[in-house]
Amino acid sequence: MTTTDTGTGRRWGRFALHYVEMIVAMFAGMLALGMLWSALGLDLSHERQPELAYLLMAVDMSIGMAAWMRIRGHRWAPTLEMCAAMFVPVVPLFPLLWLGAIDAGTMMTAAHVAMFPLMLAAMLRRLDEYAGCAH
Repeated sequence: MTTTDTGTGRRWGRFALHYVEMIVAMFAGMLALGMLWSALGLDLSHERQPELAYLLMAVDMSIGMAAWMRIRGHRWAPTLEMCAAMFVPVVPLFPLLWLGAIDAGTMMTAAHVAMFPLMLAAMLRRLDEYAGCAH
């Protein structure tokens, strides 16, 4: 293995680590803030209020990711792009929900599944930053 291969491997390793960190931070925000909202009596039903429940969950996940990204020294632009990946998937799904084409569970599942490739796309857009070279 050459020095370039080792450097490339480390670069992609840092990229993959950052992706995993974002997922952990997303779930940590969702769980911690979800417990806080529940303790404060703000329990939104995913079945009765799917739009509000989803948006609150997206805010919770975004806060977790944004906090970790800022701790890691990321600028606001990439931080907000990563947070947008929590909200963008639901944009085409809300009208489908309102029209009765999908139910609340399908909306939640589809939006959550779409978050992961959108997060990856945001990271690939700024490869140098997420591979550890620009922050």
